[in-house]
Amino acid sequence: MKWRGQHDDKHAAANGLSRRWLLRLGLPGMAAAMTSLLGRAGRAAPDASGGFPSISAAGGAFRPGRPAGVPYGAPSPHESGVVRRWLKWMLPSRLSNASFTPLAALEGIITPNGLHFERHHAGVPDIDPATFRLRVHGLVDRPLAFSLEDLKRLPRISRTHFLECAGNGAVSWRRPQVNAVQFTHGLLSCCEWTGVRLQDVLALCGVREGAAWLLAEGADGVAYARSVPREMWDEALLVFAQNGEALRPEQGYPLRLLIPGTEGALNVKWLHRLELGDAPWLTREETARYADLQDDGRARLFTLVQEVNSVITTPSPENGLRRHGQQQISGIAWSGHGRIRAVDVSLDGGVNWRPARLEEPVLPRCLTRFRLPFAWRGEELLLQSRAVDEAGNVQPTYEENLKVKSARQVYHNNSITTWRVMPTGEVRHVRLA
Repeated sequence: MKWRGQHDDKHAAANGLSRRWLLRLGLPGMAAAMTSLLGRAGRAAPDASGGFPSISAAGGAFRPGRPAGVPYGAPSPHESGVVRRWLKWMLPSRLSNASFTPLAALEGIITPNGLHFERHHAGVPDIDPATFRLRVHGLVDRPLAFSLEDLKRLPRISRTHFLECAGNGAVSWRRPQVNAVQFTHGLLSCCEWTGVRLQDVLALCGVREGAAWLLAEGADGVAYARSVPREMWDEALLVFAQNGEALRPEQGYPLRLLIPGTEGALNVKWLHRLELGDAPWLTREETARYADLQDDGRARLFTLVQEVNSVITTPSPENGLRRHGQQQISGIAWSGHGRIRAVDVSLDGGVNWRPARLEEPVLPRCLTRFRLPFAWRGEELLLQSRAVDEAGNVQPTYEENLKVKSARQVYHNNSITTWRVMPTGEVRHVRLA
């Protein structure tokens, strides 16, 4: 605390402290006087004996803490439950598995790097950035190999976009199987991504006439590869940083492909090879896996864009209601077709709808946070959210989705989710008949 001039000295004296008085007290007296001043400034209420609570009653505050200078920060130990989790029955091996982002515990729209969902097909490779090379060949004039430093010399760009696995919501296609927003929607995250434009790299190689598809191949144990149509090249990035730091290994270090708004499996991690051709490669992962099985036994291929979607994260199974009175509904909405234009919320299972407030920023192909205040008096609720994007797409009900999709498919479930709030405040995942 620093005092200046006569006015400040009088102000200090009015509070029981003047510079001359403090100097006469000496160091022990100054410490006691400052403790008294801090107690009055905090307006602490007297305890039953008429005195003020001891500092030790502040839950550990006002005591020397652990030393600073930890090389890499970590969350508070009181937040140890905010972690990625996986469903053991979903996939057979930890090498080919997925972990889910704890959406109900997050605020805003940015996912911390350590909580970004994971999806691997052969574990996480360890790639030395010093020896890394990105090879570009096929229908190009100049086949080239780029080091990571070569790529970083090109103009960099940072954009904030969501990334969503095509299997997000798969556990709810036929019936609600899990009671947690982390598992119904947690194959979804949103980050600021930094890298270079794919088109700038291709321009250095010279794209030949007839090049209509690009094969992106990763350097993991299965050489995971996907075909990318030319109309998606313009917005594609070759990414080496995430939320201001280098990519995490599980997110593709040192380089990954990012095509905003498309299914996560198209955004190849540990990217090491790009081949240009005149037709799709029809790899195993885009035929046997990431394809939509139809009722007649055929499959729809290359349904790559993630459709308009939303979910309420509070209240939710992880965030039940604990008391009556004023509450706030909060959730996230997103669309691979652009910005979110509106989100409506229903408390009665879709009979009546209220417009929610969209929180800035509202960015294209990015999570958008929405909020709606309401009063709860212990009545049963059926909470739903319905998003609309700037292209006019409206998030469908489950029944509406089945008119254009099949219950036999696994991917692209963007149906409206219903949370049933019980009179106790408990929240359950249900499907309305």
